[in-house]
Amino acid sequence: MVAVYDADGTEVGSATRARMRADGLWHAATMVLVRSGDLRRVYVHRRSPDKDVFPGLRDCWAGGVLGAGEEPEDGARRELAEELGVTGAALRALFTFPFVQPPVRCHNFVYETSWDGPVVHQPEEIVSGGWLELAELAAQLRDPGTDFVPDGRAVALEWLRRQ
Repeated sequence: MVAVYDADGTEVGSATRARMRADGLWHAATMVLVRSGDLRRVYVHRRSPDKDVFPGLRDCWAGGVLGAGEEPEDGARRELAEELGVTGAALRALFTFPFVQPPVRCHNFVYETSWDGPVVHQPEEIVSGGWLELAELAAQLRDPGTDFVPDGRAVALEWLRRQ
């Protein structure tokens, strides 16, 4: 079961993931930007072609949908460990960003961390990844022809604007 939210960002119930996707229900997700210890690089990965939303595209965020009753920071830690094998890294809450591109309507709880340890992909979710210099990432995100997930691009551009 995943958490269902209202348009204002308040958790109001729960639904199956399938119903949330089929009905375009407001929900919430976490997004964690993984930066190198020197803060000059960002970890970018390619999503599995089997993902239920934005399959096969690149993303600079680790994260996913919040479970019913799950706190955003707990969800961020869970997703970071599941997707990239990163555990024990300090998270810094940045902002919340609503993303609407029907049928996706999501409140994104945005975090960042720095990490120089190993990255281990969950093969069901990620097929490849690597470090990208921040300047190169910014250039690619600003180019609408690149193959980044729409929500990740929107949140990353907001993150860059706030830097």
